[in-house]
Amino acid sequence: MTELRRQRFALPTGVELDVTLGGEGKGDPLVFLHGFPESARTWRHQMANLAADHAVAAPDQRGFARSSKPANVADYAVEHVVADLLALADALGFARFTLIGHDWGGAAAWAAALRHPDRIARLVIANAPHPLIFQKSLIDDSAQRAASQYMLAFRDPGMEARVAEMGIEAFFDKSFAAHVQAGAIDAGERAIYLDQWRQPGALTGMLNWYRASRIVVPAIGETVERPDWIDAPFPPLAMPALVIWGMRDKALLPCQIEGLGPLVPDLSIVPIEDAGHFVPWERPAAVTAAIRAFLAETRPSD
Repeated sequence: MTELRRQRFALPTGVELDVTLGGEGKGDPLVFLHGFPESARTWRHQMANLAADHAVAAPDQRGFARSSKPANVADYAVEHVVADLLALADALGFARFTLIGHDWGGAAAWAAALRHPDRIARLVIANAPHPLIFQKSLIDDSAQRAASQYMLAFRDPGMEARVAEMGIEAFFDKSFAAHVQAGAIDAGERAIYLDQWRQPGALTGMLNWYRASRIVVPAIGETVERPDWIDAPFPPLAMPALVIWGMRDKALLPCQIEGLGPLVPDLSIVPIEDAGHFVPWERPAAVTAAIRAFLAETRPSD
């Protein structure tokens, strides 16, 4: 395993991000994006391994841990997150790189790859749905709609008050630890995350990712107008992509990997049957092995 280091970057997007860095290998650089309610530590096992032959970087994204926490919900829209990513890549001298994302970090990774194929050489996704499939399933698939009702709760402006009432430790156990297989979060990791969550503005910053999302989440039984874009032609992904999926995910159901073929022409799917949503934590060796095999088998797109 290769030692990793931490560095803070002031970006032209107006935020400062704490970033985990490592490696100076000859392989193309790898950038890792975490999701809710985490930090760059999501990817610590994979980064330590892959840094042996790649430059690696993982920011604590805006709103999380000790990185900047802009005040407005609109500041967490995906275009700002993608701008952070590209600004960080510029600061690191990564003209083109392989992008790896989980959860909301995966949502940002899908967006970056679709909008900036000139910068993203390859894409790796772990339990983060393609935007078209996700939006369709929230409207048309009753099981996925039911599984996603928590998003409405997280968007509620009163959520912070409810967390304050229950206590941050109880919220951690309910929203995170309860969805990670037993033993994946030890006492030391729990303490690190609770410290990150207790940073001023961190809870609101994390929740603002849900509030800023333009994804329509209908209530159970609600009839909503279908967004025009989900039934219109959708651009295919330009680069090779690997989708790793913990098949026991109770929030993002396996329907999210159905129908990906036409949207991702150069696609590899690795289902991990004995893992849930937080697959990088629960099966770190399997995730690392899948990424390594994908990197070995594919060329970065030109």
